[in-house]
Amino acid sequence: MATLKNPIGRGRIVDEPKFAKFLFSDTRSSVIWLVVRVLLGIDWVNAASHKVTEQGWLTGTSLKATWERMIADPVGTAKPAISIDWYRDFIKSLYASQSWTWFGPLVAYGELFVGIGLIVGAFTGIAAFFGTFMNWNFMMAGTASTNPWMMAVGGLVILAWKVAGYIGADFFLLRWLGVPWRGEDAPAKAVPAPSAGK
Repeated sequence: MATLKNPIGRGRIVDEPKFAKFLFSDTRSSVIWLVVRVLLGIDWVNAASHKVTEQGWLTGTSLKATWERMIADPVGTAKPAISIDWYRDFIKSLYASQSWTWFGPLVAYGELFVGIGLIVGAFTGIAAFFGTFMNWNFMMAGTASTNPWMMAVGGLVILAWKVAGYIGADFFLLRWLGVPWRGEDAPAKAVPAPSAGK
């Protein structure tokens, strides 16, 4: 039986450009990410501030009204609020199952927790992921607003997860989880060779 070989890659590692390595892996760039994530986090907290204090969001009735506008059949030649059929059907199924009762508080507190996570730098990559996921859903539902730029910035924070929260709670949390940072000249840990007798 013939063995297939990979003539192109041959197991080589392609290194990142120096700028990308600095921006996404070097702790010196954490000052940049501190400013970016705090500004993004403030936007999330501002978006959540009226929702977590408004009874309509906590009971889900505000979200119910929003969904009703989104799934309403267009009049005449008007386009529907949600132009992607499968996503429109998804929102219709949530509406039919009365999911606004738990989804409204989920959105309100989700936005708040994403904002707090970004501001304090706690599990920054995870917070940015859930933030961009919400931005994507808002855009799929036909709401542009600030979602495109927030999603783009959030995507960059996800890429910089190792250093974005370095000046923040991740300095302790990521060490605790076993993602330590080491200096450029620090030697890698040597793996002991197996003894000949085994």
